[in-house]
Amino acid sequence: MIEQLFGFIEQSPTGFHAVDTIRRKLEKAGFTQLHETDEWSVSGGGKYFVIRNGSSIAAFVLPAGEIEGFHMAAAHSDSPSFKIKEKPEMTVDEKYVKLNCEKYGGMILSTWLDRPLSVAGRVIIKEKGKFVSKLVNVDKDLLVIPNVAVHMNRDMNKGVEYNPQTDMLPLYAGIENKGSFTEEIARAAGVEKEEILGSDLFLYVREKGKRFGAGGEFICAPRLDDLECAFALTEGIVCAEGSGNYGKIAVVFDNEEVGSATKQGADSTFLSDILLRIREALGKTDSWLCQRIARSFMISADNAHAVHPNHPEKADPTNRPYINGGIVIKYHGSQRYTTDGISSAVMEDLCMEANVPCQTYANRSDIAGGSTLGNISTAHVSVDTVDVGLAQLAMHSAYETAGAEDIAYLVKMLEVFFKR
Repeated sequence: MIEQLFGFIEQSPTGFHAVDTIRRKLEKAGFTQLHETDEWSVSGGGKYFVIRNGSSIAAFVLPAGEIEGFHMAAAHSDSPSFKIKEKPEMTVDEKYVKLNCEKYGGMILSTWLDRPLSVAGRVIIKEKGKFVSKLVNVDKDLLVIPNVAVHMNRDMNKGVEYNPQTDMLPLYAGIENKGSFTEEIARAAGVEKEEILGSDLFLYVREKGKRFGAGGEFICAPRLDDLECAFALTEGIVCAEGSGNYGKIAVVFDNEEVGSATKQGADSTFLSDILLRIREALGKTDSWLCQRIARSFMISADNAHAVHPNHPEKADPTNRPYINGGIVIKYHGSQRYTTDGISSAVMEDLCMEANVPCQTYANRSDIAGGSTLGNISTAHVSVDTVDVGLAQLAMHSAYETAGAEDIAYLVKMLEVFFKR
């Protein structure tokens, strides 16, 4: 399972690649792709998926008989990174070429320094009168963001505030290769540079996932938040069957790290549109769909903060999840996590049925926490929802740490959920 997870992460340097990796897995499992621009034809027992913007994907399985409701789970495809700006090449003293970038999401900036990096994403070209997206992955060690030597900043180890515009720009080339960046991207995309009409390109960490610890009990990898949960959702839905009375939906949204307020984010109509299209294709009424939504349940899956070995005081006094301690149920009094008494009971019951451990997380009351998909998505599709994740350290670092045992727990629980 761990090697499969590492393979998924390696094949998914950006959200676009993550969705394409999931697409290939679904097609191999017999799912049929539907397109939002077409009429949909679906039937009981069928398995389908739909992609929006190339960076969000939803797979669903319909029961053979009457639909009682929907069992849904959500994760996200994006991770904090640096987005390449337009016209990115910048020269320094007519000796170096660096790339102009901007922050995407809230990352720990220092962790991006002195690591082998590259560029991935998509380019847009025009073929036969239509705009076409081509995936790009410059599959080599291409860039580095170099630190300033301690000799030039003697206060370095007393704490540094990094300026994204001056400190965090990656070194790309010597001056002799000035002007070659677009050619590099075109070559990786398999197109001519003159064909590129638009692009969405990001930096990514080249280091691969690794297992470590005295007994191999820990893992490190880039983008564990939230590709670990996206991987688990995919594994769960491919095992789902068209039996039972519930439709099963696994949706991986984009743009969670920047607030989800995009056409392909959790704050979009993507999920509600899918439910509407299913209703229409089955010839049902609006009232029928409202009834089914009222009987539905969602699992919002986004990783959680583990108790830190060097700073255990940062954790809540009584809700203290640990790596390899099982699925984390997340609570927040102001509903930044949607878990309540009903949804937590459902999750506890699921974990018992799947025979996997679970634990609880809440922020310290004097530390503001992050947000996630659940409360945003349920503003559009109002269902009982629980927020869960897997315990990890160094969330939003370029290279994160988690448990080797936990991913199997999440996959097993989701398989049980989707088979209900």
